[in-house]
Amino acid sequence: MQLSRVPRRLLRDEAYDVLLAAIVSGDLQPGQVVRDGELAAAVGLSRTPVREALARLADEGLVESKPNAYTRVTPLDRRDCEEAFVMLRALHVLAVTQAVPRMTADDVARMRAANAAFAAALDTGDVDAALAADDDVHSVYVDAADNRTLKSTLDRLAPRIRRLERLRFSSPPGRDSVDVHERIARACAEGDADLAGRLVHDNWDTLGRLIETAFTHEPHD
Repeated sequence: MQLSRVPRRLLRDEAYDVLLAAIVSGDLQPGQVVRDGELAAAVGLSRTPVREALARLADEGLVESKPNAYTRVTPLDRRDCEEAFVMLRALHVLAVTQAVPRMTADDVARMRAANAAFAAALDTGDVDAALAADDDVHSVYVDAADNRTLKSTLDRLAPRIRRLERLRFSSPPGRDSVDVHERIARACAEGDADLAGRLVHDNWDTLGRLIETAFTHEPHD
């Protein structure tokens, strides 16, 4: 029997995941200067995969470099956040409207279970768990939409505003999402794609308001 060998995961991908998680969580803060040698030592890899990971993060707008000066985590920028937010909101609305005709009772049950975990995380102030549970709620309809291009675009854009989402779920407005999630699940269960799309749009608007508040004292480009 001849089968193709399954390749081992590339070290640059491992480095990318670790650095991305550090940027999203705030362990590597906006504006923080990073050096490939120090990062390589911290993650236990050579400089090459770390440099490749930094190049990928730069392509995605999460790291920026000034030649012969510095490489740093990209500072939070109002325009960048607003542009990513508008795209993410539109793509999530598209995802849920495509998903509703395909969703099963099990899908709706998974959405409600994730929302219960989300509410519990908010009650205990566990921001990481709240973010993960919120992702689980929305991933149900994203997966049900079964659109690979849409999903890959969401995966690429989401980290650009994830740092602001941590603020959202550590403050009272994040709790409003528990009720909206349940209403989205109900619309999905009833097969109402138009209502589900409007509710997802409204749910994302809470993040839009946070962006406006976060940069209220900053000049708008």
